[in-house]
Amino acid sequence: MDNKMFCYQCQETAGCTGCTKFGVCGKSPELANIQDLLIYTTKGLSSVTTALRAQGEEISNIIDNFIVINLFTTITNANFNDEIFYERVFETLRIKNELLEKVQDKSSLNEAAYWTATTREELDSKSTEVGVLATENEDIRSLRELITYGLKGLAAYMKHANELDYDNTEVNAFMQRALAATLDDSLTVDELIALTMETGKFGVDGMALLDSANTGSYGNPEITKVNIGVGNRPGILVSGHDLRDLEQLLEQTEGTGVDVYTHSEMLPAHYYPAFKKYSHFVGNYGNAWWKQKEEFESFNGPILMTTNCVVPPKESYKDRLFTTGATGVAGCVHIERDENGHKDFSQIIELAKTCQPPVEIEKGEIIGGFAHNQVFALADQVVDAVKSGAIKKFFVMAGCDGRQKSRNYYTEFAKALPKDTVILTAGCAKYKYNKLNLGDINGIPRVLDAGQCNDSYSLALIALKLKEVFELDDVNELPIAYNIAWYEQKAVIVLLALLYLGVKNIHLGPTLPAFLSPNVAKVLVDNFGIAGIGTVEDDIKFFTA
Repeated sequence: MDNKMFCYQCQETAGCTGCTKFGVCGKSPELANIQDLLIYTTKGLSSVTTALRAQGEEISNIIDNFIVINLFTTITNANFNDEIFYERVFETLRIKNELLEKVQDKSSLNEAAYWTATTREELDSKSTEVGVLATENEDIRSLRELITYGLKGLAAYMKHANELDYDNTEVNAFMQRALAATLDDSLTVDELIALTMETGKFGVDGMALLDSANTGSYGNPEITKVNIGVGNRPGILVSGHDLRDLEQLLEQTEGTGVDVYTHSEMLPAHYYPAFKKYSHFVGNYGNAWWKQKEEFESFNGPILMTTNCVVPPKESYKDRLFTTGATGVAGCVHIERDENGHKDFSQIIELAKTCQPPVEIEKGEIIGGFAHNQVFALADQVVDAVKSGAIKKFFVMAGCDGRQKSRNYYTEFAKALPKDTVILTAGCAKYKYNKLNLGDINGIPRVLDAGQCNDSYSLALIALKLKEVFELDDVNELPIAYNIAWYEQKAVIVLLALLYLGVKNIHLGPTLPAFLSPNVAKVLVDNFGIAGIGTVEDDIKFFTA
């Protein structure tokens, strides 16, 4: 095999088949390979923890959280620092070797449970042997990767919940059992399909946990108008998804003369009541993650990346880019937490004071905050609009944005929707249409933003609530269509969760995942009605027929 690497976990993978020379995301072959090795060794550790649980041993939440972070660091556009991955592989091996001695019956352990190394040379050698293509059977490979990517997405939910001191031992135990199972050569295609559906079940549990963590910590999101202009003071721009990081930054910047702005997926932080007390939390700057090179440039002040999606930065602002948590970029300052979970952002704040205010790139306001609790409060109004015929259909257009021009489809699709339809959204896909003037229906905005991709659970709850209100037996009887854009692995766990909840006829775009083999794709099509997208005109006719 002449490939320097092989990765096809994101939608933008080269040629819609796989990156083999360099990652479209900016990932080098060396980084791709060491990430593969981290996943492999984490599967080995998970095999050991699963065996220990089977013999009645408890696994500490420290180890559970460590495995979650291992998965999260390998999500697309999360971490570009090779050194972090070498460190985590060695630490994974250390923990695994200690626990391995405690396993009484080793018959269930996989090959990765036994492999170990002490030098970087050994890691480099092994890293080229354990990637995606190590599984020869195309369908087995496809299902193993589908499960693994779903678990990576689930790890993102768990990591954010963990930051707020919420956890779920059953979800952690499943994640580790499933990781170990992806190296079990005895499992059949049917057994892996069943495990894929089980991943969706625990995906729902993970989403529910994070929803409880966020709302328990910061209150239920409420309808909010967010400023998209700028002030005349220096600012700090916060991107990613981690609300605890934002909270600590807001606390530390209060009274300093420095304003705080959100970017991309951090926009929905403005919807939480707990953050509204900060007068220097002034608005949202810019658009989706992929525009950060130009928008980080014009912002002028420092940027804090709390999670994915980070793009390898231009030299012109690299010294203003800071990372924390699972995120990393070689050459950028990384802010660590202390033993109490506190992060010191003073370096970022002092830098901000020396910077010019942001350059204004747009003006006005956008509205959001339509998470499940807020929509439930509007239930009577929504039901009346449906019963009267004012609202004919809802379109779930959640998911991700990305660089490809083909994603302009979603802007044109939103524009073309009949005026008696409402868009339900979450994730950065919203930036394709949340600044359009689509109006409202009897006071209900035609774009209802539930929040981050992490808040996709709200969309499922809204659908289930409507099913209950209209006294339907099947969620698929609702006037709801699903036209979802995907990019990375959190979208995978959202898809699996929706399938577990019984949602059918989901359309995915702009392309179907490269990691779905023809046979696996056929299973999804035949059993769940999964489909791709076509032209805007044809799809509007199809969905509104």
